[in-house]
This record gives sequence, C-alpha cells and structure tokens, in this order.
Amino acid sequence: MIHPLRGMKDLTFEDGKLFVHIVTTAIKIAKRYGYSYIETPILEATALFKRSVGDSSDIVSKEMYRFEDKGGNDVCMRPEGTAGVVRAFVHAKLDRQPIKQKFYYYGPMFRYERPQKGRLREFHQFGCESFGEASVYEDFTIITMISQIFHELGIGFNLQINSLGCPTCMPPYKETLVNFLIEIKNDLCEDCNRRIETNPIRVLDCKNQICQSLLVNSTKLINNLCEGCDTDFKKLTKLLDNAGITYKVDTNLVRGLDYYNKTAFEFVSNKIGSQSAIAGGGRYDKLVEFLDGKPTPAVGFAIGIERIMELVQMPEASREGIYLGAMTEDAVEKLFPIATAKRKETKVTVEYNAKGFKSHMKGADKVNARYVVLIGEDELKSGRVWVKDLESKEEKTVKVEVF
Repeated sequence: MIHPLRGMKDLTFEDGKLFVHIVTTAIKIAKRYGYSYIETPILEATALFKRSVGDSSDIVSKEMYRFEDKGGNDVCMRPEGTAGVVRAFVHAKLDRQPIKQKFYYYGPMFRYERPQKGRLREFHQFGCESFGEASVYEDFTIITMISQIFHELGIGFNLQINSLGCPTCMPPYKETLVNFLIEIKNDLCEDCNRRIETNPIRVLDCKNQICQSLLVNSTKLINNLCEGCDTDFKKLTKLLDNAGITYKVDTNLVRGLDYYNKTAFEFVSNKIGSQSAIAGGGRYDKLVEFLDGKPTPAVGFAIGIERIMELVQMPEASREGIYLGAMTEDAVEKLFPIATAKRKETKVTVEYNAKGFKSHMKGADKVNARYVVLIGEDELKSGRVWVKDLESKEEKTVKVEVF
C-alpha cells in the first residue's frame, strides 16, 4: 500500500464535509464585506517569496519546497497566500486603477517542517486581501470579519494585537533593540543570534522560553511609535472596545513575515495544543511597491483551515433531495429521465438495482433524502410514481409528467 507523504493528509469523508462547510461559511461572510474570488498558481518563482516574505524569515530560509524545474527556473510551492495575490494584483495592473480592490482565496500551501498537531506540510488557508485603503477602519473591519466567521463556525478565540510601526518609528526602535540584544546575545539561542544581524525584530517572536524571559525588559515598540502610528493604534483599540471584541496587546507579536507594518494581529485558541494561532494577519502598506507596483496600502489575513477543523462542529444535516428507486427491473430505465429533469433543481440519488420497498426506504435514509420516489409494477403500467415526504410523512401517487 502506498501511503501519503509525511505531513500530507487526504481530505475525505467527514473531514471533506467539514472542510467544505468551513470554506463556504467563510466565503459567504467575505462576500458580505465586498470581497471577490481570486486564485493564484501553487507554483511560483522563488524570488517572489524572497522579496516579500524575506530572506531571513524561517519560511524562506528553512521551510520552502524549492527546486529547479526542467527549464532551469528557481521555483517553489507557495508557502503562504498574500505574496501571490499581491503579485497577481500588480501583474494585472490593478495598482493603477483608482478603485479599491478586495479579494478572497482558499487553497493549499506548503512548508517543509516537522508535522505536529494542527501543522502539516501541505495545509490549507482561507484568506482575504484588501488593497487601496489606508484607514485603520479597514484594519478594524478585517478583524470584525474574522470574528464573525469564527462566531458563525462556533469557535471561541482570544485576539492578540500589536503595532509594528512604520518607516518613521521602526528604524530608531530597531537600533535601540539591537543594542539591547547585543548585551544579552551570549544567553540567546542560535536563531536569535543570527536574527540580530539579519532581522532583529524577529527575535521578539522566538518560541524559546529562555529567550522570552530575557526579552521581558526589552524596550517595546508600542511605547516608541510615531504620532501617526500611535494615533491609529489607539483608534483601533477604541473601535474594538466599542464593538465588544476582547483583545490583549502583545508587545512581542511581530508575525513571521517581513512585510507587515503597523497593525499586526493573531486569533488564538487554547484548545489545539502549542500551535495556538488559528488566524493571523495585519497591514502591509509597502509590499505592492516591493513587488514593483505603485505604492498601495493593503491589509489582510489568513485562517489555517486544518487548525480550526477540530474546533468546528458540523451543523445537523437536514433532509434534502430525492431518492429514486425501482421495484421491478423493467422500471429501472424509467428512473433516468426523471433524474435528469429533477437534477436541474435539486440533488437526486438513483438506485440502479430493483429492490423491495423496505430496502428502498433504508437507502433513502442512508442518503438523508427528503423525498423517496418509487416505481413499481402498478406505477409502470399507469405512467405514475409513488412519492413520500420523509419529513411530513405525506405520501401520494402522481403522474410522471406532473412530478
């Protein structure tokens, strides 16, 4: 037997139903907020992620499925969704249009890392990206939308927020942080020592408990924001307070991607083990420009679908559609014109084998049909069908053309 590769998982049976339920719920709500669908290739040029996510990020330096294709191109399987959407946005010259653009997407992402609960090498995300709106009101609206998605799916969460500043306040803070880190570098882990040189802000996100204990006394960016960033962050907290959305300011929340600025946030759950983030995102006002587009403010998020699958209860399925069956071999072929006509308006299950009444009723129950429709000898002779509503228990015999 050939098994799935390590860290890859089939989505079948109940998992498949749950996946579809999560995605359709998220799409429904995203559309209410004005988002339209976009799909980008799974395979992209490696340069896209090196320029956007950042060479120093764990994703690029350790986790990408990267290879040279037969044409000698340096390519990789997409490790996240935002960069590809921004590339598509620039490629389609949407950055040159005056209207604001909002897109949602879903699909597989790939990262080569140690598989564990809620973390796979092939995983799926649902995400949204909003282009052209610089107002912090859009940050708040994005957070509200995620809250609504989780509420509709019945998922509890804790919201963590932070501000990563802007090109005005980040450089002086970074200099102060580096000076602090150099003093304690001998006690920091190997990754943190490397990041001091490449991207010191990422040190704040280290999962090593010893490193985290050493960072308690570090200067916090939230206390060193410029006037504009400080005003926006205070406005965001006020909007969340007024909306009744509970949050915690996490001064070490920097996300794992280099393109974020200003607002950063994560939705976390304490019910899925150590990998507690179930959604995350923030503002990335410079990314369109980094990828050769016109300067365009943007904000977005992604939900880890596998992360939330075990938190979601499928709603009780109501009966739907029609079960069609024949009680005599001569009647089987009479089922197909009926099925073809009815499939224009509802789900239809056809039983190809002639069976007795009780067997057909059991078959209708197995597929959770609303109506069972049978043709026996009498119905075949009279050009009629027997119909029973399995919810109301009403039954009748009607002409085929009327049914």
